[in-house]
Amino acid sequence: MSMINRVNGSYTRSTDWLARWVGPVALLCMRVWVALAFWQAGLVKIADPMGTQFLFENMYHVPLLSPDFAAGLGTWIELIVPWFVGLGLLGRPFALFLFVYNIVAFISFPALWPHGFWHGLLNTTDFADHKIWGLMLMAVIAWGPGVLSLDKLIGIAWRRGRAATGAMHSLHGAR
Repeated sequence: MSMINRVNGSYTRSTDWLARWVGPVALLCMRVWVALAFWQAGLVKIADPMGTQFLFENMYHVPLLSPDFAAGLGTWIELIVPWFVGLGLLGRPFALFLFVYNIVAFISFPALWPHGFWHGLLNTTDFADHKIWGLMLMAVIAWGPGVLSLDKLIGIAWRRGRAATGAMHSLHGAR
């Protein structure tokens, strides 16, 4: 075997191992990191409803929604949706939902982009957390929540249940 073939084989085995073991752990870490960030924001909002109301009336400019409605909706989204993302339950749809919510959040708060929206979009300082959360959510949207998720466990249980049901139908049909 040539040296090139050995290197290629070693590289392929290494990347397969990384995809099988490191990839799921990375997706789990990204899901949990983003979920904790948004859930903690929801805890802050619910702990101080008057402060939250003040922010939505004076600092946050949520398009199309009244400040009262936006404050309540934002609080409950941040308290509920992160659990779905973190646990990987309906991972892709809720990651997409939180991705859009993240965009609305930073668009609604001009103080996050003091150098202007477009300039802030292309630098590493303005709304850096929101950019990182967006990238993490895009990974979950693209590759799903991974094997370390409730989606995967439910899928396994579903397939086993269907296989068992199919076996039962076969047994009854053979009589």
